[in-house]
Amino acid sequence: MKNFFRIIVTALVLALMIPVGVKAQVFSDESLKFSQVLNWIGKYYVDSVKKSELVETAIVEMLQTLDPHSTYLTSKEVKAMSEPLQGNFEGIGISFNILNDTIFVINPVPNGPSEKVGIRAGDRIILIEGENVAGAGITNSDVFAKLRGKKGTRVSISIHRRKVADLLDFTIIRDKIPIHSLDASYMIQDNIAYMKLNRFSFTTMGEFRSAADELAKEGMQDLILDLSGNGGGYMDVAIKVADQFLGERKLIVYTEGNSHPKRNFFASSRGIFLEGRVVLIIDQSSASASEILAGALQDWDRAVIVGRRSFGKGLVQNPMLLIDSSMIRLTIARYYTPTGRLIQKPYNNGFDEYSRDLINRYNMGELTSADSMHFPDSLKYQTLVSNRPVYGGGGIMPDFFVPIDTSFISDYYNKLVSRGILNFFVLSYVDDHRSEFLREYPTFHQFRDEFRVTQEIMDELCAYASEQDLAFDEKDYEISREHIRLIVKAYMARDLWNTSEFYEIVNGENPNVIQALEVLENREIFQVLLQEKK
Repeated sequence: MKNFFRIIVTALVLALMIPVGVKAQVFSDESLKFSQVLNWIGKYYVDSVKKSELVETAIVEMLQTLDPHSTYLTSKEVKAMSEPLQGNFEGIGISFNILNDTIFVINPVPNGPSEKVGIRAGDRIILIEGENVAGAGITNSDVFAKLRGKKGTRVSISIHRRKVADLLDFTIIRDKIPIHSLDASYMIQDNIAYMKLNRFSFTTMGEFRSAADELAKEGMQDLILDLSGNGGGYMDVAIKVADQFLGERKLIVYTEGNSHPKRNFFASSRGIFLEGRVVLIIDQSSASASEILAGALQDWDRAVIVGRRSFGKGLVQNPMLLIDSSMIRLTIARYYTPTGRLIQKPYNNGFDEYSRDLINRYNMGELTSADSMHFPDSLKYQTLVSNRPVYGGGGIMPDFFVPIDTSFISDYYNKLVSRGILNFFVLSYVDDHRSEFLREYPTFHQFRDEFRVTQEIMDELCAYASEQDLAFDEKDYEISREHIRLIVKAYMARDLWNTSEFYEIVNGENPNVIQALEVLENREIFQVLLQEKK
């Protein structure tokens, strides 16, 4: 059956992937042939079949034979994919978790609809439109379905607030709620700033500029830009971010494909960070748009790249809507860094092998030792200022390798995190002691510098884990204890303030950030890594 679809599917895609607004003038022999086969199956096949499922299977099979990144998305998947990149959705504006089968408000979005009517961190949502949602087995998708909706529509909720006897009723008018692509921005040293981008979305440039303006007021001269775990996003947004660091008419990236003529993208004269030193953090999950930015800054010797080899995606996809609002994302070109590097990793061994690449890297020791990675001379290029060697053919290689830290990993720790036990414990603990925390530590900096996670808190966590059927393992606990202590404090900071404060805590022991900071603090290291000419 699988081979059958691979034989006939080319005609299907020719018939269906016509962009919206373009009418097909002539059907090819292949598309008519496919239509004939599909009709015969529907009319004569021994069992009943769903033509829509046959068509979707055929599309998926065909696209997988092209490359790993040409994909098919159902209409529901299109909507789910669009929200993070569009940068907003419509709803009531809360971050929440489900704790003890109850919707628990972690924080209302600043200036969002919920905050405006008085919803607070720690509130528990009991009723939505008069319907009980506490203790009713509600799921995240149920919450989205009930609380999200069109801007301007109303939803009534009743919440339980600690130390208040009766339920509090609120009517909230839904609005556009921003999805932030900037996780954190703060001064990590007197003149060194830190930013973390989780994706490249429509809102990224506004967030980046706003954060840069604030950090400049606080004395930013140099910058650590963290792209670890950033899987990409919009190519044009990555180009705009790169533009902030490069001088006028410097090539950022170029694209080229069989039906896509070569197109160059250059920096303008409007960059807001053209002078300060930059360290860029990447890892094995930094992909696509992240690699465009990293490749441009590395090729122009504009930044030192710290971390581990990036994912290796150098293909450009064009979204094409189909008649039922589903979509194919078809690879139309390859992109190349300013030196001409194609950083797409090989996919000639098939989709399955391609999907195992990161596991293979780990098994081969690449994530723990730079010596395990070798590129042939045929993939060697030279940077455009210092003429130092860089490589294509499989991601961006960092200038300073930082091995992945697994020293704190244990089975006990993994289960604490993956089963949500640690997160739920901290949510409850902060909720029980919120007023005490804010009274004793009225500012985050006081909390960061003075608060310590006591052994009593750690014992409470382990006891809570035992109640959740996670047996205490003393050996594993000793391996992970200090890291657990760090994450508990970071989660507390997140629940009391926001994600930026979370990262400010965890980055104190993040090897990538520690190394990036050392590179900037020691100008000789920075110059040697870039082989700066005097």
